[in-house]
Amino acid sequence: MRRNGSAGARPRWLAAQACRAVLDRGQALDEVLASLLDKVENARDRALVRRLANGVMRNWPALDFIVRELLERPMRSGDRVIFFLLTVAVHELRDAREPDHAVVHAAVAAAGDFRGGRLRGLVNAVLRNFQRRREALQKQVARDPVRDLGYPRWLIDHIDQDWPGEREGILAAGNAVPPLWLRVNRRCWTPQQALEALEAAGIQAMAMPDFPDALVLRERVRVSDLPGLAEGRLSVQDGAAQLVVDEMALEDGLRVLDACAAPGGKSAHILERADVDLTALDVSADRLIRVEKTLKRLGLDARLQCGDACRPRDWWDDRRFDRILVDAPCSATGVIRRHPDIRWLRRASDVDALIQTQRAMLNALWPLLAPGGILVYATCSVLVAENAGQFQSFLERHADACLIEHSELPGRPGDPGRQLLPGDQDCDGFFCAAARRLQPE
Repeated sequence: MRRNGSAGARPRWLAAQACRAVLDRGQALDEVLASLLDKVENARDRALVRRLANGVMRNWPALDFIVRELLERPMRSGDRVIFFLLTVAVHELRDAREPDHAVVHAAVAAAGDFRGGRLRGLVNAVLRNFQRRREALQKQVARDPVRDLGYPRWLIDHIDQDWPGEREGILAAGNAVPPLWLRVNRRCWTPQQALEALEAAGIQAMAMPDFPDALVLRERVRVSDLPGLAEGRLSVQDGAAQLVVDEMALEDGLRVLDACAAPGGKSAHILERADVDLTALDVSADRLIRVEKTLKRLGLDARLQCGDACRPRDWWDDRRFDRILVDAPCSATGVIRRHPDIRWLRRASDVDALIQTQRAMLNALWPLLAPGGILVYATCSVLVAENAGQFQSFLERHADACLIEHSELPGRPGDPGRQLLPGDQDCDGFFCAAARRLQPE
């Protein structure tokens, strides 16, 4: 994009392109942004693109409705990027972080290089019209739960069913900007040493009593600015995801399987906690490269194995494991605050397929566990069918599986397991449960 009279034009244009890639083409926002921002050198511009794209994802039904109401006729398919530019601008006007005139000017400038600038007048007219009709349009938005809450109807209905009376809190937490959680590598630092290093770098953080390896930053900073990150002393990981190692009751010398290991955060945490013989399994060779990089940064070592957790006969060496972590593929409805595009990329039918995969994974991996060993099942979902419902069904199918209660851990009773809902203790939504394999009679 040429220089076109507004320093803010390029970030708005890139945000519009990102939103189109997600909502029209079904691409994941993180991957799209990684590609679009690769050559954007200005850190403030990169942050602005991310903020705007995430904001559109969180408010898409309202923005889509408003822009359609403001247009006199539907836009041609070849002009769709301008439609998304308008949604970005309307989001900014509703968000009110910048003066209205600056938002309108930047959006008009961003349209300047598209088709010779012939749609600049349309962009200006639509946004001026929104300024005049803002209050009336907002009343229309508020009358429809999908537009008002910013979630698809199927997901609203699921949460209503699973968590009666808690819908508003769960959905509001999913629309909040999440804090930055850190995990302290206890092989290198104590939490207190990490706090002191952060404070020396001008970064304010606090310890979390229920999460022994965790710190939470009071304000977000660039991850690259964190002291000790490059040296493997710190990692970025939400507190909820750190709970699995407490469920695993790790000891030195155990043989451990992380059955869905990528991108490697939980594998790393396991190795930080105990000297174990770890096999990090993932169905994707490309994703295993991420596990390898994660472990290398932390100075840790594991056996990397590419294979399908549902088909152990293709990769298992017939030696049983003492601990198995099944961090299963799921709807990811607990991490929507970090990945707001999930709500538009997932479908209700996806959940049914995921439940079948989870069931198959548990059935396939249970025979690999040694008697007396522990299997931990985890998801980043808030849907009962993927969580307590799935694990209860597993317990009923396997007479040699004995539930391990962990009432001392954060979260609410999942009956069985432990469930954190989005926002509980400032965490992501997360479920985990553990079972011990009984000795044969």
